[in-house]
Amino acid sequence: MDLSSIEIFLAVAGDRSVTKAAKAVGRVPSNVTTRIRQLEDDLGAYLFSRDGKKMTLTREGETFLAYANRLMALALEARQAVRPLAPSGILRVGTMESTAASRLPAALRQFNRMWPDVSLHLTMGASRDLARAVVADVLDCALIAHPPKIMRGEDVGFEAELKALEMEPVFVEDLLIVLPSGHPAVKSAADLRVGSIAALEPGCTYRRIAENWARKSSALPTSELGSYHAILASVATGNTAGVMPRSVLDLMHWPTSVQTHQLGLVETLLVYRKNDRPSAFNAFHEVLNATKGRDIRLAAH
Repeated sequence: MDLSSIEIFLAVAGDRSVTKAAKAVGRVPSNVTTRIRQLEDDLGAYLFSRDGKKMTLTREGETFLAYANRLMALALEARQAVRPLAPSGILRVGTMESTAASRLPAALRQFNRMWPDVSLHLTMGASRDLARAVVADVLDCALIAHPPKIMRGEDVGFEAELKALEMEPVFVEDLLIVLPSGHPAVKSAADLRVGSIAALEPGCTYRRIAENWARKSSALPTSELGSYHAILASVATGNTAGVMPRSVLDLMHWPTSVQTHQLGLVETLLVYRKNDRPSAFNAFHEVLNATKGRDIRLAAH
């Protein structure tokens, strides 16, 4: 058992998919599968039940998950303990609301515990606005959604700002159209039987992806709402389709059932200015990589 195998295990447990986990840890799917099998052989227990492409933790996997998280956190603390200089000052981090809810809590708790001398200022906003704020040195870094290739070229200003920044993939989100209970199956936007699509502000990449998908075969207006809870409440009326990542939907435990249609996988990028990596940023970057996805993993099981 080694730390890289534990990191791979945590990635598969969080994404419940070998393909998504492979992208998250920068490996090919076959290598991820091999490392999971080696870990299972080492432990003498099956950690996952395989249901098609979906990977679900077994009872033994659930037990090992808690230890894996503790081992990764302890390894991070050990590395930090031997560093002579501790980061301090202010770190200005921007994030999408969805990322703050489903991906960041574990990292923020760990960072605050390890580096109490750093004052971390969190700003939430749309991807386009956050990238602009990093370029302007209003933020030190930000977590934003990367527009898919099919949409690149539609927002020249946004893409120019991204080119001025360093970009690093950290998460992969499964973007969904959320439909009222009982809505017929959807293959394209032409199959929608609702009056509008509910999404966040115009600078939201998820909203732009949904609007790009919808305008190919329908002319539905977009209803701008202020939160994902408001979006789900609008879906519950029966006349609205909502846009959100699966990680957020999994956290919400909504009391009424909904239908979903997958729009595709969307990368979440950590962006920061080139040649500008203060010690507090380096510490946040390391904690983020060590703890990413822990909260959504625990919530999903």
